[in-house]
Amino acid sequence: MGVSENSRGLILAIASSVFIGSSFILKKKGLKRAGANGTRAGVGGYTYLLEPLWWAGMVTMIVGEVANFVAYVYAPAVLVTPLGALSIIISAVLAHFMLKERLQKMGVVGCVSCVVGSVVIVIHAPQEHTPSSVQEIWILATQPAFLIYVAATLSIVLALILHFEPRCGQTNILVYLGICSLMGSLTVVSIKAIGIAIKLTLEGINQIAYPQTWFFLSVAVICVITQLNYLNRALDTFNAAIVSPVYYVMFTTLTIIASAIMFKDWSGQNVSSIASELCGFITVVSGTVILHATREHEPAPPIGTVTWYVSADSLKGVEEHLITVQNSDEQ
Repeated sequence: MGVSENSRGLILAIASSVFIGSSFILKKKGLKRAGANGTRAGVGGYTYLLEPLWWAGMVTMIVGEVANFVAYVYAPAVLVTPLGALSIIISAVLAHFMLKERLQKMGVVGCVSCVVGSVVIVIHAPQEHTPSSVQEIWILATQPAFLIYVAATLSIVLALILHFEPRCGQTNILVYLGICSLMGSLTVVSIKAIGIAIKLTLEGINQIAYPQTWFFLSVAVICVITQLNYLNRALDTFNAAIVSPVYYVMFTTLTIIASAIMFKDWSGQNVSSIASELCGFITVVSGTVILHATREHEPAPPIGTVTWYVSADSLKGVEEHLITVQNSDEQ
């Protein structure tokens, strides 16, 4: 008896989560090594491109994404998408042992909230119509509602890059991951179009000649490069155990929104499903806030230490001194 298509999709989705969860850790270790020998990615450096460990993480992520892409061919999204939460658990466990990064108790609660909320959203998300050609996707992509979403997405991305990144990119994880997730929602549409083109072409219906196929390919390449660039900055700046779940939550939520707008599936939703999705979204937001609030910070100076800086202006012929005075036990 052969393996069912749903089983194949399930196996591929689990394998995808293992690879993607591991890739976060490999890339994080590679970024740390590269940062020790050159300019950190978090401040615009690209020395990580010379680090073999970062490339190992990159290859691992690509394998995971390919497995995830193929999983959608065999199994419905309602089965594949929630399993992406497994990458969060894998990433957190590996970060604990390999990077010595710890989640506080409330951080664990936030992580669980993110996973539960995301699963609720995906389970109750509207069923999308599967296009039968690239031309059909092009018609859906050029409808006014989706064009407004694309314009809003690009405007927010530009605002995040030009205004917010220079001011709070190093302190607020939502800046880098917001860019990744917003561009990711556009990537999904393009990747879906490319997947349909490949499938139809293999079945004998050539889609290569259509300019829409190459347009979607170009959009996918641009979006993926942008995602990887800012994901690297997020990993280099923040705790990997925080980056993974927050990125998963934001990407999943925005992808569902983009899909719903494009395929107009919300009109078929009943009150119960909409209420469940709202509850799931609130749970996701709450978990994200908790995770962000409990992010590990750099250790503060020991209590009782006072640091004084004495300039050369006050001491003739003497260069700047650093004097550290420790509080004594006696008052």
